[in-house]
Amino acid sequence: MFTQIITFLIIVAIIGCIMYGRKLIRTEKVDAVFGNPERAKGGTHWIIVGSSVILLTWLYYSWDIAKSFYPQSANELCQVGKVNDSLLSLKYLFPIEEREFKSTSIIKAENKNITKLKNEIKNSSEISEQHRTILLGLIDKTKSTIPLLTNEALLDNQTKVKIFELAGKIDQLSAEFQKKDYPYESSEQRNKRLIDAQAEGGWGASGTAVENTVEVPTIPKTDKGLKFDAAAQELKVISDEFFKLRNHNFQYKSVMKEIKDDVKTFRKEANDSEEVASTLAKDVLKIARRIEYASIFPPKTLNDLQGAIISFDKVQKKEQGSLKYVDMFLFPAGTIVSSGPNCSEQGSGRWLPKPSDTLDKFILLSKPSVGFKNIPLLWFEMMDVSQIVGFILPDWIADFVPGKYPVHNESGVVEPNFKSKVLSVVTGEFKLFKIPVPMGHIWDSFLRVLLGLVIGIILGVPLGLFMGLNRFAKGFFDPLIELYRPVPPLAWAPLIISVLGIDNVGKVFLLFMVSFSIMIISARAGASGTQLSKIHASHSLGASKWQILRYVIFPNSLPEILTGVRVAIGMCWGTLVAAEFLAGTTGIGFVENVAKKYFQYEVIWITIFVMGMLGLLFDVTLRKLIDKYIPWRGKG
Repeated sequence: MFTQIITFLIIVAIIGCIMYGRKLIRTEKVDAVFGNPERAKGGTHWIIVGSSVILLTWLYYSWDIAKSFYPQSANELCQVGKVNDSLLSLKYLFPIEEREFKSTSIIKAENKNITKLKNEIKNSSEISEQHRTILLGLIDKTKSTIPLLTNEALLDNQTKVKIFELAGKIDQLSAEFQKKDYPYESSEQRNKRLIDAQAEGGWGASGTAVENTVEVPTIPKTDKGLKFDAAAQELKVISDEFFKLRNHNFQYKSVMKEIKDDVKTFRKEANDSEEVASTLAKDVLKIARRIEYASIFPPKTLNDLQGAIISFDKVQKKEQGSLKYVDMFLFPAGTIVSSGPNCSEQGSGRWLPKPSDTLDKFILLSKPSVGFKNIPLLWFEMMDVSQIVGFILPDWIADFVPGKYPVHNESGVVEPNFKSKVLSVVTGEFKLFKIPVPMGHIWDSFLRVLLGLVIGIILGVPLGLFMGLNRFAKGFFDPLIELYRPVPPLAWAPLIISVLGIDNVGKVFLLFMVSFSIMIISARAGASGTQLSKIHASHSLGASKWQILRYVIFPNSLPEILTGVRVAIGMCWGTLVAAEFLAGTTGIGFVENVAKKYFQYEVIWITIFVMGMLGLLFDVTLRKLIDKYIPWRGKG
């Protein structure tokens, strides 16, 4: 209830202050001149707007609004997560969650392995011709087992009946699932369930432990939750039954037994001097066993099962009702998912502490009796251009190509089509020529600084100019910028690295935070420092607002902006090295950290020198650019 009231008051404050601020803007005469620094003056109302938006954003992205208005939503979504978890293994077999049939994927992968091993046998100089012939025969026999599994005419009748029964069970579950009295529960069972659910606790931090714990109750507390929980249990049983099935007909079993016996005999007869041949025979057997254990079926055998799964999925999504809208709008960038016996928050709610839980924790920790715990550097690597293309191009491009991905035929052969060829391009599964690509610790650090700086400039400069020219923007964004700017960057490092990982994303984001605030302040100072005489002169010559911004304000701001870039570079280097020192597997800071542990002082000095030279290179380059392209700097 408390959070609901706070949320309502925040929304009212934001709307009221914006309306009041707009009224003042329309009545103030100083706004008649575009670019007047007086425009940048904020007000209490704008501070309220900015601060309230920050708090509302925290409430929203930490899911505290969802917790307040829909306290049972996490528990119900947990039960939905159980259903999705049970369905996932079955969906994985079909082009529902994936692009192609599981059987097709396995066949494609094993055909590649067979071809690779076959070439290895042919090209090996360490085996005799006799052994080569035998091994090639074994690999061909292994390949022949695939059509025995994909031919529908050879499918065992018992397996057909079992698949039909499982499809019928899912269809029956779909029908039962839509009934109001599903599942039947006696009053004794209901009372026991609710007592157990109450004892399990609520959603969020427990409030009794000092450490911040995230807890999502798993026992269903509502009738809707009970329905999904029961369906999940039934689906789990059906899924287990299916994966016990093996499409092993008489012909396949016979050939598979021959392969095992032949490999065993071959390895037994091979002496110690023919170890390579014995190893290759073992590799053949590995492929044969992977095919044996895989769930390979004829292409049309599972159509009824696929249809039943799709139908149930539609039914369960329909039965969610308003819950799916709660999940969509009040669980941003994530949801509640089930993994094994537990449910957990995924997305923003997992990493952001809920304000309500934070307040409880603060009160708890304020008690004296509790407290807090009782008081090579650089090299080049030849990389195929296809890998670079696959890294740059998103693989969803192939999904928009008309048509379907290829499906294996009854002979176990997968014929590629245009859609699959496009997929091979965007995933980098093709061969082109190789080019030298810089790699190594120095390059990793250099690239991180460059990316963080560039992103900070791209986002920070426009925002800074906007804040320098508009009082709404200054009043709105100032609280946020001045809130996080004084905080040392390394204070953010543990949180950012925990959320985004120790690889490039976390470090680049940290450097972006460093450069972003500096560029905002520099651009804002440049824009607000524009002389009014220049703006009046531009007005008198008939210049539009855009022309004044483009030809007067922005050029006047450039010296400040580039000075900010110089400052940001130094800050970024210092922050990056410390972050790599703290948590990193590559980069100059990582090298220095390892060198420190093993007392390799020479390496430490090398890292210091490299950092100094790279920083100097950046600074000298910027000085040259300023002198050449901004000759009006310091001349009024």
